[in-house]
Amino acid sequence: MKNIKILFLATIAVVTFSCKDNKNAEPEVVTVDSGMTEVEAAEVTESSFKDEKIAKVFDEYLAVKNALVETNAKQTAEAANVLKETIKDFDADKKAETALAIIASSGDVEEQRKEFVALTAAMEPILNGALASGTVYKQYCPMAFNNTGASWFSNSKEIRNPYFGDKMLKCGRIEAELK
Repeated sequence: MKNIKILFLATIAVVTFSCKDNKNAEPEVVTVDSGMTEVEAAEVTESSFKDEKIAKVFDEYLAVKNALVETNAKQTAEAANVLKETIKDFDADKKAETALAIIASSGDVEEQRKEFVALTAAMEPILNGALASGTVYKQYCPMAFNNTGASWFSNSKEIRNPYFGDKMLKCGRIEAELK
């Protein structure tokens, strides 16, 4: 009986003190992860081209690549639209024009990435022998497109993968250096 009284008094004490309003308590802070990540910028290698038209084409190609790295379909389409107009005057491969037309009209980043492979292939003959100074890096991801692999050009040694974006940002290797 004595144990029951002690248990009863202990229960009342716990309930009384735990239910008391604590007006000095700070509100609970909840941090929510939005799932968005900011891709860190790569260190850029300065290079110059023998022809200003090629320099412009390469800069616009990089804008498409960087938008794919950011996994931003709208920005990729806008950059492709700009490059599409520039490359028309350059007498480029029809495959490049077709790829750019698809990239510019698509809102699906995966479709844009598939067409970027054809664009990159068309850029290689344009870039070969075009540099006056500096380096352009041909980079390669062996895991792109179910391990079939895909290449891209960059003005940085650091890998920023346009085929996976932030999922596998640094997946890849330097395959060649154009000088």
